[in-house]
Amino acid sequence: MDIDHRTQVRDFLASRRARITPEQAGLPAYGGQNRRVKGLRREEVALLAGVSIDYYVRLERGNLAGASESVLDGIATALHLDDAEREHLHALARAAGPAPRRTRAPATAVRPAIQQVLDAITDAPAWIRNARHDILATNQLAAALYSPVLNSAIAGPTGKRLANTTRFMYLDPAGHDFFIDYDRMAQDAAAMLRLEAGRNPHDADLHALVGELSTQSELFRRHWASNNVKFHRSGRKRLRHPAVGDLDLNFEGMELSSDTELRLNIYTADPGTPAADGLKLLASWAATAHETERAPHSD
Repeated sequence: MDIDHRTQVRDFLASRRARITPEQAGLPAYGGQNRRVKGLRREEVALLAGVSIDYYVRLERGNLAGASESVLDGIATALHLDDAEREHLHALARAAGPAPRRTRAPATAVRPAIQQVLDAITDAPAWIRNARHDILATNQLAAALYSPVLNSAIAGPTGKRLANTTRFMYLDPAGHDFFIDYDRMAQDAAAMLRLEAGRNPHDADLHALVGELSTQSELFRRHWASNNVKFHRSGRKRLRHPAVGDLDLNFEGMELSSDTELRLNIYTADPGTPAADGLKLLASWAATAHETERAPHSD
């Protein structure tokens, strides 16, 4: 699937404009009930952003090349963009400029030192993903926690690809059971990929993943068409593990300063909760499975 840049810009700005009423923007609602435009008109956005109508129309048609940071910030303020949406707008503007001479291929593996860090974290599931949501490395507890993904015939690793959490979520029916808050998490996953598409418009594998999901999942097509973008930095995640049951976990997502395209995710449970007991049970289950794998087999 080719993620056309001009279409991204046009759809994103139009969708953000459509969700804001004149009253929310502090403007009189000229036309009243007879307004034919959902949300703000282009000329109203231009007024709020402090640019000419012609210039804003050109920007919304997809031509962000040369737009200054002050103009972008003015539009972001006029459209009430949150932090993720602001970053997305600036990323789309950067992508409209000259293409970089050399594009760094997104990581598909981690350095040994990073794996050592993961292995040193023994009481919490910890794992590394890239911006396409491929699982690159895990500690033992994360491998056990995400075993439904890693063992999935649809989304798990093969000779040609890595295990991918969003592929599992949208294409493997088991994703509905594993992710308790499925609807919200599916929306978030699509929004995170949309954010990455703006940051890295030349990632061919990301284009292929979006194309695969769009072709095979009508739900993903709807979520992708919403043009929503989202950070994934911290919060709560509820998972239903087939061996230990429901787990209500805290998560922290951190960008690696040495490998900025990679994210370290760590899950913890509040002390004294059923989830804390569940993680202990999961650790025991994982250790038993690990020892079983290592034990010699008799013929």
